[in-house]
Amino acid sequence: MATTYFEETWPKDRWPSFSFREIACRETGECVIDDDMMDALQNVRNAVGPLVITSGYRSPRHSIEAAKIAKTGLAGAHTLGKAVDVQCRGGEALQILNLALGYGFTGVGVSQKGDNRFLHLDTIVPEDDFHVPRPTIWSY
Repeated sequence: MATTYFEETWPKDRWPSFSFREIACRETGECVIDDDMMDALQNVRNAVGPLVITSGYRSPRHSIEAAKIAKTGLAGAHTLGKAVDVQCRGGEALQILNLALGYGFTGVGVSQKGDNRFLHLDTIVPEDDFHVPRPTIWSY
């Protein structure tokens, strides 16, 4: 279930490792996030240690999502509040990937080239009527 959060309503006790600002849309400040996805992310963080979130929720008005919608007519998993991008590389990326799959993440995008290395993790399920079968993995 996606919930709209504000800085003052962010449940710090439920997700103590993540701040409102790192999960909220970087361009609009909105934060509509799936509670189950955040619980799974907190579980991954508890097992692996600190995680750097490079992208959490993205409003459909976020420049990346607006471009996707204009090109394909489809929004991404970030707009549903069911995705995050985690900065990581090498062995850490493999550890995070394995843990994420065990905690219910169903979509993994792998970008492990160059300086901007990350994993996209999402919890999209068939009921979301999404455009990619689940579970799935892809590379950028």
